[in-house]
Amino acid sequence: MTGRTAIRGGLVITASDEIHADVLIEDGRVAALAASGTPAAEAFSAERTIDATGKYVIPGGVDAHTHMELPFGGTFASDTFETGTRAAAWGGTTTIVDFAVQSVGHSLREGLDAWHAKAEGNCAIDYGFHMIVSDVNQETLKEMDLLVEEGVTSFKQFMAYPGVFYSDDGQILRAMQRSAENGGLIMMHAENGIAIDVLVEQALARGETDPRYHGEVRKALLEAEATHRAIRLAQVAGAPLYVVHVSAMEAVAELARARDEGLPVFGETCPQYLFLSTDNLAEPDFEGSKYVCSTPLRPKEHQAKLWQGLRTNDLQVVSTDHCPFCFVGQKELGRGDFSKIPNGLPGVENRMDLLHQAVVDGHISRRRWIEIACATPARMFGMYPKKGTITPGADADIVIYDPHAEQIVSAETHHMNVDYSAYEGKRLTGRVDTVLSRGEPVITEREYTGHAGHGVYTPRSTCQYLN
Repeated sequence: MTGRTAIRGGLVITASDEIHADVLIEDGRVAALAASGTPAAEAFSAERTIDATGKYVIPGGVDAHTHMELPFGGTFASDTFETGTRAAAWGGTTTIVDFAVQSVGHSLREGLDAWHAKAEGNCAIDYGFHMIVSDVNQETLKEMDLLVEEGVTSFKQFMAYPGVFYSDDGQILRAMQRSAENGGLIMMHAENGIAIDVLVEQALARGETDPRYHGEVRKALLEAEATHRAIRLAQVAGAPLYVVHVSAMEAVAELARARDEGLPVFGETCPQYLFLSTDNLAEPDFEGSKYVCSTPLRPKEHQAKLWQGLRTNDLQVVSTDHCPFCFVGQKELGRGDFSKIPNGLPGVENRMDLLHQAVVDGHISRRRWIEIACATPARMFGMYPKKGTITPGADADIVIYDPHAEQIVSAETHHMNVDYSAYEGKRLTGRVDTVLSRGEPVITEREYTGHAGHGVYTPRSTCQYLN
């Protein structure tokens, strides 16, 4: 561990404040903040000084939805914990919460242990786990209590993917009832998978095999219907609910209605739904397969409603659902049958920059940028103020961000282990300059200075919006 570090001359931006301040770091944590140029700031003595003049000093991003090394559709997500967390750091993210998977017929513990084994010693930044619950039974329900006690405080269920991750309404209700008791948070993939499978079968029978039909069969109404059903099941169980990767305006309306009723219901969206659309799914020569994810991309008119939801706080978090599959050899598994295209796209490196572009474009404010990308995910998943802000005692997960630097997003220059970019050729204003994780430089003036094994597992408390 190095000694003290001072970050001088930058604009410190958190979810609540913007202040020209110097930051003193000691033993991996924020020791003090003082307005730049004041005697208090001048008194900071440090072995290392970072000049942040003309730049932002922001909390490291918290990406609460990633899938490193996820098995899906006969293959695996192409980013390992090593490559994926390094790419996250390049993009200004200093904490990920990934999904450990329970397989049907196996215990939660087996799944969690398997994911610990994948991640341990391999991560460049800190990480936590959610638990995917695929097999609700009496043993699973007991295990949920134990996991909450040891800092795995959120459980994901799927109303989609029959035969793989799917839970029926009864299983969902039981898990929700359990989480109402143990303080856990149910995260829901809300799509009516049973109905979608019928539409998939019918589309393929008509010879509709191209990637664009993936978007057509996974209808917005079936996302809205499942969102509504999840909300009402949670209400019956007396449990909070977090709906992942909301993509459709009709689903946002269901969340808004529930929140207006005072229900503890939360929603997340992802950059792909804010910046991409069904136009991408329709790209010729099977290029559309690069954009196959679930929930699917929607027609462009949904974007305005998602931005509005982020402004009005009907949506609270932007995560990536980072789940990359290479075009060559992986996405191509679905040539001639869109239902065999692995679902997921890369984005862990792009989120902070895309959301800064949203600030530049006037969609959100600077503080809201930090709120939806850092502070709220940290609070939602029990890591605040250790993560998600810059305050004395917080982990020194800090990004020096150049708001004026220009970049062109490209697979040629990104660090994710995938052979394409979902945002190829997009021009962005703003770029990460330096990244500290617990005070240690992971990115130093656009050079990677981190290492696998620096990142440590982070147990979490329960959702901090429910206390």
